[in-house]
Amino acid sequence: MGEFEGRVAIVTGSTSGIGEATARSLVATGAKVVVNSSSSIEAGEVLASELGTSACYHRADVSSEEECTGLVDAALEAFGRLDILVNNAGYTQVIPHRDLDAVTEEVFRRIMDVNVFGTWYLSRAAVPALKASGDGNIINITSIAGLIAGGSCIPYAVSKAGLNHLTRLMANVLGPEIRVNAVAPGLVETPWTETWDALHAAVADRAPLGRSGTSEDCGEAVLGILRAGYQTGDVVVVDGGLTLGAIG
Repeated sequence: MGEFEGRVAIVTGSTSGIGEATARSLVATGAKVVVNSSSSIEAGEVLASELGTSACYHRADVSSEEECTGLVDAALEAFGRLDILVNNAGYTQVIPHRDLDAVTEEVFRRIMDVNVFGTWYLSRAAVPALKASGDGNIINITSIAGLIAGGSCIPYAVSKAGLNHLTRLMANVLGPEIRVNAVAPGLVETPWTETWDALHAAVADRAPLGRSGTSEDCGEAVLGILRAGYQTGDVVVVDGGLTLGAIG
């Protein structure tokens, strides 16, 4: 029997990076997982096939409330219950913070639609099933960009700051049936950041642990929250100490 045997999770944006590592970690500990993406359908189907009978794939764009409802319904149809929701799907663009004019309304709205409204829509749709679980968990993947004046662009940082506070607000009203926490990574080695050599080098130079994070580091943080049954409303920073700042 695995540690999370019998538990069912939805992990959004789980065809690569942090989402994929989280899905794999959950399956390795006995859980069943609904793999999700909005566009990389083939990758999602391949991953679900690799994970065997412990996984299925469902395409949904979390910025659509209707598709969020369909994603929850798909989990219940496939596995009969829902215990864990990992809101990992996100969107950004790299725009220098000083270049205010480059932030179009379209860019700002798309980032907020996916990162904030998507998390809100899916969490709200999942609440009845998570309450029925008896040990429901929502874990939002945010970013240290929501805690400091940094990140890939201003709208992204604003969206992650909003998610951090949404985490606390929902934790305050959904207990005791549902715990709500967040994981806030620093720079992580993913397909999205694989060409950011200078930034990875800067993090390695500044962070006390001497490297960027990995997707597996974030997946382990998710498991840690699931194991900590008295933890809710927390934003767990996973950045190798990067945000501690210089000492001396």
